[in-house]
Amino acid sequence: MAAGVPILVLKEGAQRTYGREALRANILAAKVMAEVLKTSLGPRGLDKMLVDAFGDIVVTNDGATIVKEMEVQHPAAKLLVEVAKAQDAEVGDGTTSVVVLAGTLLERAEKLLDENIHPTIIINGFTKALKESLAFLDKVAYPVNVEDDASLRKIVETTLASKHIGHGPEKAKIADMILESIRIIAEKKPDGTYNVDLDNVKIEKKKGGSIFDSKIIRGIVLDKEVVHPGMPRRVEGARILVLDAPLEIQKPDLTTKIRVTDVEQLDKFLEEETKLLKDMVEKIAATGANVVITQKGIDEVAQHFLAKKGILAVRRVKRSDIEKLARATGAKIVTSLRELKEEYLGYAELVEERKVGEDKMVFIEGAKNPRSVTLLIRGANDMLLDETERNIKDGLHSLRNILREPKIMPGGGAIEIELAEHMRAFARGVGGKEQLAIEAYAEALERIPMILAESAGMDPLDTLLQLRSLHAKGHTYAGVDVLKGKVAENMLDIGVFEPLLVKTQVVKSATEAAISILKIDDVIAAAPPKKEEKGKKGAEEEEAKGPGGIEEL
Repeated sequence: MAAGVPILVLKEGAQRTYGREALRANILAAKVMAEVLKTSLGPRGLDKMLVDAFGDIVVTNDGATIVKEMEVQHPAAKLLVEVAKAQDAEVGDGTTSVVVLAGTLLERAEKLLDENIHPTIIINGFTKALKESLAFLDKVAYPVNVEDDASLRKIVETTLASKHIGHGPEKAKIADMILESIRIIAEKKPDGTYNVDLDNVKIEKKKGGSIFDSKIIRGIVLDKEVVHPGMPRRVEGARILVLDAPLEIQKPDLTTKIRVTDVEQLDKFLEEETKLLKDMVEKIAATGANVVITQKGIDEVAQHFLAKKGILAVRRVKRSDIEKLARATGAKIVTSLRELKEEYLGYAELVEERKVGEDKMVFIEGAKNPRSVTLLIRGANDMLLDETERNIKDGLHSLRNILREPKIMPGGGAIEIELAEHMRAFARGVGGKEQLAIEAYAEALERIPMILAESAGMDPLDTLLQLRSLHAKGHTYAGVDVLKGKVAENMLDIGVFEPLLVKTQVVKSATEAAISILKIDDVIAAAPPKKEEKGKKGAEEEEAKGPGGIEEL
């Protein structure tokens, strides 16, 4: 107020939450996200059924998929969703762990805030703890021989153990397919490291059969069929033209009118169309192409002329498949027939249409680029196929991470307990109020093995005390054997490994997310857009929402 005149800084309807109240609301949102995901952690993690606004159902325990499918409203919870997405994009695994750890760090920070410790001191403590954690993880990581298939297989099996397909007999089949795919696409560099481009792996799903009917194809599989019955169904020594242009006459606008005064003019008009299409096909045939694959359509007349020339054609192929096909066959994607040259053609030993289940698919094998591979996944229903695809992608990412940085560490919460013990010792050296923040960091790390124990039906507190005792006696690799429901002295002996790259990314992302939320002391929410004449029900719904129309999770 200035001389009785109110000063409006924010727009009418905007709401502001500030200070400890804003911080507590954000921490609560993060804790709720962690609470939702924690039951999905580990090999005994449970699935979530997510139903969207259209009634489509997704059943999964994959952290990244859960947070993407949940329609989260709260801005702090959205921040954790972005962290999980970034984790998935960077290393492809550890998405559940990163959200759970971030939520637990904030839960521990909240207790310090209750003791009147300033957020800046907590942030400084967490920053020091992160730096020390990354150095410690690198020091205790165990080097792995990437030439040894048995070691790589154990890493894949550990990744798959927490997935939907990790409990059945199909686990071995999928693990073999993932390992073989990586061996095909991995390119050894002169310095001994590997370059792994996962874009070279295409996953094609086809309903029917079982997971055991899945197969690996050295080349590309298109979920399309040959467009004309008169075309060959099998072409050996294929010279492939990859098109991003239609083999059709451009249709006039809907408003265009063509006046024809006699039948001869109409015949001439149709003849001209046919001639143009025939010229297109002649131009393609002149390059020596015997297979045409296009992203756009192919006119029925053009199909007829292609069939007469003995050219196999496939139309309306997805853009992503067109790009993969061009990379695999060494073709250049042609956007206009005017710039058609023989050197733009790709090569494959065999192009063939085969029946898979009830549908037909086009197989392109023996491609010019030997590092191109397709995994054809079979399964009883769409939900199973989608979940299997997600599981395979996680397995591929875990092996790529190992080839990028060939270091592993024990799974089952072993490294978290060891790191927590180290953090407590480190905290004593730091001293002051920051010591409390670093000790809170250590407590948050111990939450991971406790959740694993809980999901296996074990007593979490009893398990934690057993693990602390073993680690104090020098059993660095002691962790939770979730499948047998007991504490194991050495997780490496039972083949439970995790890539160093995944673990460091989890710790880094979770800590940075917690720090970002602790730094926020003011939430200013704009007013929701005004709607025309709301009924009483609509007004009540708006009142039920949080600040500025933010719904509670």
